[in-house]
Amino acid sequence: MTDLHITGDEAADALLSSDPLALLTGMLLDQQVAMETAFAGPAKIRDRLGRFDAATLADQDEQHLAEVFKQTPAVHRYPGSMAGRVRAMAAAVQEEWGGDAAAIWTRGDPDGAEVLRRLTALPGFGDQKARIFLALLGKRDRFDGAGWREAAGDYGQEGFRSVADITSPESLAKVREWKQARKAAAKQ
Repeated sequence: MTDLHITGDEAADALLSSDPLALLTGMLLDQQVAMETAFAGPAKIRDRLGRFDAATLADQDEQHLAEVFKQTPAVHRYPGSMAGRVRAMAAAVQEEWGGDAAAIWTRGDPDGAEVLRRLTALPGFGDQKARIFLALLGKRDRFDGAGWREAAGDYGQEGFRSVADITSPESLAKVREWKQARKAAAKQ
């Protein structure tokens, strides 16, 4: 398993590299904020709560968790709604996977299509987010089940399309360029 280098913060990247729930949570937070901000979120949450596990997150009072998200620097630009999403996802991981986020892609030796199905069943994970996360798992040596590239769609291909392709500051810049070009093309 390769270490992840997404946030530019050693402690945040170490948590992402070692904790599947942190990685899943970073992916959930990755919307309407910079990727580095989203994936640094789990370390901020852990530092503020003193723990980072599915049961702790799921058991948080919704208002309290929103306050944790609002502390400076904020976990997300939409702290209330994203705290609720993280809480709901953590509850699903706790209830359906015994608190073990990695079980989503390891339990029962699933193939890529099954992992994609499991991911899209999580609160806050639509098709695109699930495909990007599946590509991240595959490209960063966390999942090697049959058909993962096909299930990940375009994100499973080589290139610089998403967080799955970030291995350095240079690759982050290339992913940003690709996203900007895609947005520009969509506007035309």
